[in-house]
Amino acid sequence: MPSSKVWFITGASRGFGREWTIAALERGDRVAATARDTSSLDDLVTKYGDALLPLQLDVTDRDADVAAVKQAHDRFGRLDVVINNAGYGHFGMVEELTEAELRAQLETNLFGAVWVTQAALPFLREQGSGHIIQVSSIGGISAFPGIGAYHASKWALEGISQSLAQEVAGFGIFVTLVEPGGFSTDWSGPSAKHSDENPAYDQAHEASRNRSSGADPGDPTATGAAILKIVDAEQPPLRVFFGKAPLGIATKDYESRLALWNEWQPVSIEAQG
Repeated sequence: MPSSKVWFITGASRGFGREWTIAALERGDRVAATARDTSSLDDLVTKYGDALLPLQLDVTDRDADVAAVKQAHDRFGRLDVVINNAGYGHFGMVEELTEAELRAQLETNLFGAVWVTQAALPFLREQGSGHIIQVSSIGGISAFPGIGAYHASKWALEGISQSLAQEVAGFGIFVTLVEPGGFSTDWSGPSAKHSDENPAYDQAHEASRNRSSGADPGDPTATGAAILKIVDAEQPPLRVFFGKAPLGIATKDYESRLALWNEWQPVSIEAQG
């Protein structure tokens, strides 16, 4: 492995993507950073020069994903870390979702990540190394009311990425699912989208808003050092939480699942025939 790494990061205009781009550049790595509007990266280009390649990209455009990954590889000669960070949260009860809203959520959060991954894999296989990082969420292993579309996209990303990790391990490629809890990004702000609310769910919406307002969000800038530890690990994890809250949420959820599965095991055995 070279002493410095080449990164390809989607959704680099703000939030985690921007912080991780800066963390990589600060230590002398090179980064191809994508954004829908690359002017958001102008200040970083001024500061870091040729070490940063800004690329305009809408990850839902599969052909554009392939072209962007190739452009990054042509520019830097290799790819070491591919981070699928582009995404947004859609807020709405399942009954409130339109077909267009659900499809749009999946197109960005799931399909966009898959298309970039597929575009990068031939380069990673050829060089016999690489690390694909999928930005999932605590919402990729647990679920809450009001963001079912988001959960659908992240649970699907979790499943396809766990399969991927087993498929590419023999090529020297690692896969990590980063699962953040609540952070002070604009995930639930300007980047978010909302379904029209059905009055039948007024109480549920109010409870959801109260739950969000009571959260203690993490600082995205603190994740820069954490992501460097993950990409530098000799054996990086398949899954890793970012933040204090996710482990408690996951523990409670999984303990509940195990208890319920065991309770219903006699019926499960009966069903086998």
